Amino acid sequence: MTKSWYSSSLLLLSLSLALVLSGCSSKGDAAASSGEGGGTPETLKIRIADINTNPTFRVALKQGIFKSHGIDAEIINFGTPAEGVNALFIKQVDVAFGADFPVLNAVAKGDYSIIASAGQATDQAAAVWKLYVKDDIQSAADLKGKNLSFLRGTFLPYLWDEYLKEQGIALSDVKLTGQGAFDEAFIALKQGDVDAAWFSGSALTDKLAALEGVHELTDMSKTPVRLGMGIVAADAFVEEHGEGIGAFLAAVDEASAYVQEHPEDVAELMYKEVKQPKEATLKDLPANPWKVGFTQAAYDSLAGQKKYMVDTGIITQDFDLGSKLKLEPLKQALPDKVTYPK
Repeated sequence: MTKSWYSSSLLLLSLSLALVLSGCSSKGDAAASSGEGGGTPETLKIRIADINTNPTFRVALKQGIFKSHGIDAEIINFGTPAEGVNALFIKQVDVAFGADFPVLNAVAKGDYSIIASAGQATDQAAAVWKLYVKDDIQSAADLKGKNLSFLRGTFLPYLWDEYLKEQGIALSDVKLTGQGAFDEAFIALKQGDVDAAWFSGSALTDKLAALEGVHELTDMSKTPVRLGMGIVAADAFVEEHGEGIGAFLAAVDEASAYVQEHPEDVAELMYKEVKQPKEATLKDLPANPWKVGFTQAAYDSLAGQKKYMVDTGIITQDFDLGSKLKLEPLKQALPDKVTYPK
Protein backbone atom coordinates (compact mmCIF):
# COMPACT_ATOMS: atom_id res chain seq x y z
CA MET A 1 0.00 0.00 0.00
CA THR A 2 2.72 2.40 1.04
CA LYS A 3 4.79 1.38 -1.96
CA SER A 4 1.81 1.93 -4.32
CA TRP A 5 1.09 5.44 -2.87
CA TYR A 6 4.78 6.30 -3.13
CA SER A 7 4.88 5.19 -6.80
CA SER A 8 1.77 7.20 -7.65
CA SER A 9 3.23 10.32 -6.04
CA LEU A 10 6.42 9.94 -8.02
CA LEU A 11 4.38 9.58 -11.23
CA LEU A 12 2.36 12.74 -10.49
CA LEU A 13 5.53 14.67 -9.62
CA SER A 14 7.14 13.56 -12.92
CA LEU A 15 4.06 14.58 -14.92
CA SER A 16 3.96 18.00 -13.22
CA LEU A 17 7.64 18.57 -13.91
CA ALA A 18 7.16 17.56 -17.56
CA LEU A 19 4.25 20.02 -17.91
CA VAL A 20 6.30 22.85 -16.38
CA LEU A 21 9.25 22.12 -18.69
CA SER A 22 6.91 21.85 -21.66
CA GLY A 23 5.49 25.27 -20.86
CA CYS A 24 8.94 26.83 -20.69
CA SER A 25 9.90 25.29 -24.05
CA SER A 26 6.78 26.60 -25.78
CA LYS A 27 7.50 30.13 -24.61
CA GLY A 28 11.08 29.95 -25.91
CA ASP A 29 10.03 28.66 -29.33
CA ALA A 30 7.54 31.47 -29.77
CA ALA A 31 9.97 34.33 -29.35
CA ALA A 32 11.67 34.90 -26.02
CA SER A 33 13.11 32.66 -23.34
CA SER A 34 14.52 32.94 -19.83
CA GLY A 35 17.73 31.29 -18.72
CA GLU A 36 17.79 28.46 -16.20
CA GLY A 37 17.17 29.47 -12.61
CA GLY A 38 15.48 32.71 -13.69
CA GLY A 39 18.71 34.68 -13.22
CA THR A 40 19.69 34.95 -16.88
CA PRO A 41 18.33 37.89 -18.89
CA GLU A 42 15.67 37.01 -21.45
CA THR A 43 16.73 36.34 -25.01
CA LEU A 44 14.65 37.48 -27.94
CA LYS A 45 14.72 35.52 -31.18
CA ILE A 46 14.67 37.89 -34.19
CA ARG A 47 14.73 36.90 -37.87
CA ILE A 48 16.39 39.72 -39.82
CA ALA A 49 16.09 40.38 -43.55
CA ASP A 50 19.50 41.20 -45.02
CA ILE A 51 21.41 41.43 -48.29
CA ASN A 52 24.86 40.10 -49.14
CA THR A 53 26.57 43.49 -49.38
CA ASN A 54 25.47 44.83 -45.98
CA PRO A 55 28.01 44.09 -43.23
CA THR A 56 26.17 45.57 -40.22
CA PHE A 57 24.04 42.59 -39.15
CA ARG A 58 26.81 40.08 -39.93
CA VAL A 59 29.23 42.01 -37.72
CA ALA A 60 26.67 42.17 -34.90
CA LEU A 61 26.22 38.40 -35.15
CA LYS A 62 29.86 37.34 -35.58
CA GLN A 63 31.26 39.74 -32.98
CA GLY A 64 28.74 38.57 -30.39
CA ILE A 65 27.11 42.02 -30.22
CA PHE A 66 23.59 40.68 -30.71
CA LYS A 67 24.22 38.03 -28.05
CA SER A 68 25.53 40.57 -25.55
CA HIS A 69 22.29 42.54 -25.98
CA GLY A 70 20.12 39.44 -25.49
CA ILE A 71 19.27 38.96 -29.16
CA ASP A 72 19.22 35.50 -30.74
CA ALA A 73 19.55 36.71 -34.35
CA GLU A 74 18.91 34.75 -37.51
CA ILE A 75 19.98 36.50 -40.73
CA ILE A 76 18.02 35.67 -43.90
CA ASN A 77 19.42 36.93 -47.22
CA PHE A 78 17.42 38.45 -50.08
CA GLY A 79 18.32 39.86 -53.50
CA THR A 80 17.35 43.40 -52.49
CA PRO A 81 16.21 45.15 -49.28
CA ALA A 82 12.78 45.50 -50.95
CA GLU A 83 12.47 41.70 -51.16
CA GLY A 84 13.36 41.54 -47.47
CA VAL A 85 10.66 44.09 -46.63
CA ASN A 86 8.12 42.04 -48.61
CA ALA A 87 9.10 38.99 -46.51
CA LEU A 88 7.48 40.72 -43.53
CA PHE A 89 4.09 40.20 -45.17
CA ILE A 90 4.41 36.41 -45.07
CA LYS A 91 6.05 36.44 -41.61
CA GLN A 92 9.30 35.03 -43.01
CA VAL A 93 11.21 37.71 -41.08
CA ASP A 94 10.54 39.89 -38.02
CA VAL A 95 12.59 42.93 -38.98
CA ALA A 96 13.67 44.38 -42.35
CA PHE A 97 15.46 47.44 -43.62
CA GLY A 98 15.32 49.39 -46.84
CA ALA A 99 15.20 52.74 -48.56
CA ASP A 100 12.24 55.02 -47.87
CA PHE A 101 10.37 53.64 -50.90
CA PRO A 102 9.94 49.96 -49.84
CA VAL A 103 9.60 50.92 -46.19
CA LEU A 104 6.69 53.26 -46.99
CA ASN A 105 5.23 50.62 -49.28
CA ALA A 106 5.18 48.22 -46.30
CA VAL A 107 3.63 50.56 -43.75
CA ALA A 108 1.00 51.63 -46.30
CA LYS A 109 -0.16 48.03 -46.64
CA GLY A 110 -1.07 47.24 -43.07
CA ASP A 111 0.02 46.92 -39.48
CA TYR A 112 3.71 47.70 -39.88
CA SER A 113 5.74 50.60 -38.47
CA ILE A 114 9.11 52.28 -38.80
CA ILE A 115 11.18 51.69 -35.63
CA ALA A 116 14.29 53.70 -36.60
CA SER A 117 16.14 55.27 -39.48
CA ALA A 118 19.61 54.03 -40.31
CA GLY A 119 20.91 55.92 -43.32
CA GLN A 120 22.04 59.38 -44.29
CA ALA A 121 20.73 61.15 -47.36
CA THR A 122 24.11 62.62 -48.29
CA ASP A 123 25.74 63.42 -51.63
CA GLN A 124 28.49 60.93 -50.81
CA ALA A 125 25.97 58.13 -50.28
CA ALA A 126 24.08 59.13 -53.43
CA ALA A 127 27.26 58.97 -55.52
CA VAL A 128 27.49 55.23 -54.81
CA TRP A 129 24.51 54.71 -57.17
CA LYS A 130 25.84 54.73 -60.74
CA LEU A 131 24.02 54.62 -64.07
CA TYR A 132 25.58 52.20 -66.59
CA VAL A 133 24.44 52.35 -70.23
CA LYS A 134 25.22 50.68 -73.54
CA ASP A 135 27.92 52.41 -75.56
CA ASP A 136 25.48 53.79 -78.13
CA ILE A 137 24.09 56.02 -75.36
CA GLN A 138 26.46 58.96 -75.02
CA SER A 139 24.14 61.45 -73.30
CA ALA A 140 20.88 61.44 -71.35
CA ALA A 141 19.02 62.51 -74.51
CA ASP A 142 19.97 59.16 -76.08
CA LEU A 143 17.87 57.34 -73.45
CA LYS A 144 14.66 58.30 -75.27
CA GLY A 145 13.02 55.18 -76.70
CA LYS A 146 15.38 52.86 -74.78
CA ASN A 147 14.67 49.91 -72.49
CA LEU A 148 15.60 50.86 -68.92
CA SER A 149 16.01 48.45 -66.01
CA PHE A 150 14.65 48.90 -62.50
CA LEU A 151 14.56 46.56 -59.50
CA ARG A 152 10.99 45.71 -58.54
CA GLY A 153 9.74 47.20 -55.26
CA THR A 154 12.63 49.65 -54.98
CA PHE A 155 12.94 53.44 -55.34
CA LEU A 156 14.46 53.10 -58.84
CA PRO A 157 11.28 54.03 -60.79
CA TYR A 158 11.24 57.24 -58.72
CA LEU A 159 14.92 57.84 -59.54
CA TRP A 160 14.28 57.26 -63.25
CA ASP A 161 11.30 59.63 -63.14
CA GLU A 162 13.26 62.44 -61.45
CA TYR A 163 16.37 61.95 -63.60
CA LEU A 164 14.52 61.79 -66.91
CA LYS A 165 12.34 64.78 -65.95
CA GLU A 166 15.50 66.87 -65.49
CA GLN A 167 16.67 65.75 -68.92
CA GLY A 168 13.37 66.70 -70.58
CA ILE A 169 12.30 63.10 -71.18
CA ALA A 170 8.92 61.75 -70.07
CA LEU A 171 8.56 58.28 -68.55
CA SER A 172 6.20 57.50 -71.42
CA ASP A 173 9.14 58.01 -73.83
CA VAL A 174 11.02 55.00 -72.43
CA LYS A 175 10.29 51.39 -71.58
CA LEU A 176 10.86 50.31 -67.97
CA THR A 177 11.66 46.64 -67.36
CA GLY A 178 11.45 45.28 -63.81
CA GLN A 179 14.03 42.85 -62.48
CA GLY A 180 14.52 41.03 -59.20
CA ALA A 181 18.10 41.75 -58.20
CA PHE A 182 21.35 43.37 -59.30
CA ASP A 183 22.71 40.12 -60.75
CA GLU A 184 19.70 39.86 -63.06
CA ALA A 185 20.10 43.50 -64.16
CA PHE A 186 23.83 42.95 -64.75
CA ILE A 187 23.19 39.97 -67.03
CA ALA A 188 20.39 41.81 -68.86
CA LEU A 189 22.70 44.77 -69.56
CA LYS A 190 25.55 42.48 -70.58
CA GLN A 191 23.33 40.56 -73.01
CA GLY A 192 21.71 43.71 -74.41
CA ASP A 193 18.23 42.86 -73.07
CA VAL A 194 18.15 46.32 -71.45
CA ASP A 195 20.00 49.50 -72.44
CA ALA A 196 20.63 51.09 -69.04
CA ALA A 197 20.53 50.20 -65.34
CA TRP A 198 21.42 51.72 -61.95
CA PHE A 199 23.84 49.82 -59.71
CA SER A 200 25.46 50.36 -56.32
CA GLY A 201 28.36 48.69 -54.57
CA SER A 202 31.99 48.58 -55.65
CA ALA A 203 32.02 44.83 -56.24
CA LEU A 204 29.42 45.28 -58.99
CA THR A 205 30.59 48.59 -60.43
CA ASP A 206 34.16 47.28 -60.69
CA LYS A 207 32.80 44.39 -62.81
CA LEU A 208 30.79 46.82 -64.92
CA ALA A 209 33.82 49.06 -65.47
CA ALA A 210 35.61 46.06 -66.97
CA LEU A 211 32.63 45.00 -69.11
CA GLU A 212 32.92 45.72 -72.84
CA GLY A 213 30.14 47.66 -74.53
CA VAL A 214 28.92 49.58 -71.47
CA HIS A 215 30.08 52.67 -69.60
CA GLU A 216 29.10 54.87 -66.65
CA LEU A 217 26.92 57.80 -67.72
CA THR A 218 26.29 59.52 -64.38
CA ASP A 219 25.62 58.91 -60.69
CA MET A 220 22.75 59.72 -58.37
CA SER A 221 24.51 62.64 -56.64
CA LYS A 222 23.94 64.58 -59.88
CA THR A 223 20.15 64.11 -59.53
CA PRO A 224 17.80 65.61 -56.90
CA VAL A 225 17.21 62.17 -55.33
CA ARG A 226 18.75 61.34 -51.94
CA LEU A 227 18.12 58.09 -50.09
CA GLY A 228 16.77 57.79 -46.58
CA MET A 229 16.77 54.35 -44.99
CA GLY A 230 14.55 52.85 -42.33
CA ILE A 231 14.09 49.74 -40.21
CA VAL A 232 10.57 48.32 -40.16
CA ALA A 233 8.70 45.64 -38.20
CA ALA A 234 5.18 44.38 -37.64
CA ASP A 235 3.22 46.37 -35.04
CA ALA A 236 2.35 43.23 -33.07
CA PHE A 237 6.02 42.23 -32.79
CA VAL A 238 7.02 45.71 -31.58
CA GLU A 239 4.18 45.89 -29.06
CA GLU A 240 4.93 42.42 -27.67
CA HIS A 241 8.71 42.88 -27.51
CA GLY A 242 9.31 46.60 -26.99
CA GLU A 243 12.28 46.08 -24.67
CA GLY A 244 13.80 43.49 -26.99
CA ILE A 245 13.39 45.79 -30.00
CA GLY A 246 15.26 48.47 -28.05
CA ALA A 247 18.05 46.00 -27.32
CA PHE A 248 18.15 45.00 -31.01
CA LEU A 249 18.51 48.65 -32.10
CA ALA A 250 21.23 49.25 -29.50
CA ALA A 251 23.10 46.22 -30.89
CA VAL A 252 22.77 47.50 -34.48
CA ASP A 253 24.05 50.91 -33.36
CA GLU A 254 27.06 49.28 -31.68
CA ALA A 255 27.74 47.14 -34.75
CA SER A 256 27.51 50.21 -37.03
CA ALA A 257 30.27 51.90 -35.01
CA TYR A 258 32.37 48.72 -35.07
CA VAL A 259 32.06 48.54 -38.88
CA GLN A 260 33.52 52.02 -39.29
CA GLU A 261 36.25 51.53 -36.67
CA HIS A 262 37.48 48.12 -37.91
CA PRO A 263 37.30 48.20 -41.74
CA GLU A 264 40.00 45.55 -42.23
CA ASP A 265 38.22 43.08 -39.95
CA VAL A 266 34.92 43.76 -41.72
CA ALA A 267 36.50 43.29 -45.16
CA GLU A 268 37.91 39.96 -43.98
CA LEU A 269 34.50 38.90 -42.65
CA MET A 270 32.68 39.88 -45.86
CA TYR A 271 35.19 37.94 -47.95
CA LYS A 272 34.84 34.90 -45.72
CA GLU A 273 31.03 35.04 -45.60
CA VAL A 274 29.96 36.14 -49.10
CA LYS A 275 33.25 36.25 -51.08
CA GLN A 276 32.95 40.01 -51.55
CA PRO A 277 36.41 41.31 -52.59
CA LYS A 278 38.13 43.03 -49.68
CA GLU A 279 39.02 46.08 -51.79
CA ALA A 280 35.32 46.56 -52.65
CA THR A 281 34.29 46.43 -48.98
CA LEU A 282 37.02 48.89 -47.97
CA LYS A 283 35.92 51.26 -50.75
CA ASP A 284 32.19 51.11 -49.84
CA LEU A 285 32.36 51.36 -46.03
CA PRO A 286 33.08 55.11 -45.67
CA ALA A 287 30.45 56.11 -48.25
CA ASN A 288 27.35 54.89 -46.46
CA PRO A 289 27.75 54.43 -42.70
CA TRP A 290 24.71 53.31 -40.75
CA LYS A 291 23.46 55.88 -38.21
CA VAL A 292 20.72 54.39 -36.04
CA GLY A 293 18.31 57.03 -34.73
CA PHE A 294 15.51 59.25 -35.98
CA THR A 295 15.82 62.92 -36.94
CA GLN A 296 13.65 65.62 -38.49
CA ALA A 297 15.62 65.05 -41.72
CA ALA A 298 14.65 61.36 -41.66
CA TYR A 299 10.98 62.34 -41.26
CA ASP A 300 11.20 64.94 -44.05
CA SER A 301 12.80 62.38 -46.38
CA LEU A 302 9.97 59.91 -45.70
CA ALA A 303 7.31 62.61 -46.07
CA GLY A 304 8.69 63.74 -49.46
CA GLN A 305 8.89 60.18 -50.75
CA LYS A 306 5.37 59.42 -49.52
CA LYS A 307 3.97 62.45 -51.37
CA TYR A 308 5.50 61.18 -54.63
CA MET A 309 4.12 57.67 -54.05
CA VAL A 310 0.63 58.98 -53.29
CA ASP A 311 0.65 61.45 -56.20
CA THR A 312 1.68 58.74 -58.66
CA GLY A 313 -0.79 56.16 -57.31
CA ILE A 314 1.90 53.78 -56.00
CA ILE A 315 0.29 54.22 -52.58
CA THR A 316 -3.42 53.96 -53.26
CA GLN A 317 -4.62 55.12 -49.85
CA ASP A 318 -2.90 58.02 -48.10
CA PHE A 319 -2.11 57.67 -44.39
CA ASP A 320 -0.77 59.66 -41.45
CA LEU A 321 2.99 59.14 -41.44
CA GLY A 322 3.26 60.01 -37.73
CA SER A 323 0.98 57.09 -36.86
CA LYS A 324 3.45 54.75 -38.58
CA LEU A 325 6.38 55.67 -36.34
CA LYS A 326 6.95 53.44 -33.31
CA LEU A 327 9.99 55.09 -31.76
CA GLU A 328 9.47 54.31 -28.04
CA PRO A 329 11.87 51.31 -28.00
CA LEU A 330 14.49 53.45 -29.76
CA LYS A 331 13.96 56.33 -27.31
CA GLN A 332 14.35 53.96 -24.38
CA ALA A 333 17.50 52.32 -25.71
CA LEU A 334 19.23 55.25 -27.45
CA PRO A 335 17.59 58.46 -26.19
CA ASP A 336 20.34 60.72 -27.58
CA LYS A 337 19.77 59.38 -31.10
CA VAL A 338 16.15 60.54 -31.37
CA THR A 339 16.03 64.27 -32.14
CA TYR A 340 12.74 64.21 -34.04
CA PRO A 341 10.59 66.44 -31.80
CA LYS A 342 7.21 64.64 -31.99
